[in-house]
Amino acid sequence: MPTYERRTRVDAPLEDVWDFHSQVSGLEALTPDWMRLRVESVVGPDGSPDPDVLEAGSEVTLSVRPCGMGPRQRWISVITERERDDGTAYFRDEMVDGPFEEWTHTHAFYADGEATIVRDRVEYELPLGPLGPLGAAATPFSSLGFEAMFRDRHRRTRALLE
Repeated sequence: MPTYERRTRVDAPLEDVWDFHSQVSGLEALTPDWMRLRVESVVGPDGSPDPDVLEAGSEVTLSVRPCGMGPRQRWISVITERERDDGTAYFRDEMVDGPFEEWTHTHAFYADGEATIVRDRVEYELPLGPLGPLGAAATPFSSLGFEAMFRDRHRRTRALLE
């Protein structure tokens, strides 16, 4: 399965970076404007709407309209894992409905003194089987789109937390 990975160092403590990424407002703040993100709903693992923290079992329904072109694309992800240890933390979301055949995004955080290393790792499968890479070559979901999106996310993380 294709994989995309990006790392960056943020001059902020692990706890601050972890807390920021654990909230829907963090997702909204980090998504590039050109994705035209709209969070439609967030449901906690106990079924409560709009939880303060995205715990394992939380479901996020959103839509995007990359570059303002075409119809809005619906995306539903579930937080499948969330762990915090001394000096490390991570959570994983998996797309259960959306534009990919498969999408698993692991957000990992590692204390580095008073700073934090942020690592995003996405394992994905494009739609349309072997033809998927051809159709996605010029879309925001191509490898070029991943690079632009995650470069912007990491730049925003540093700007908001440092």
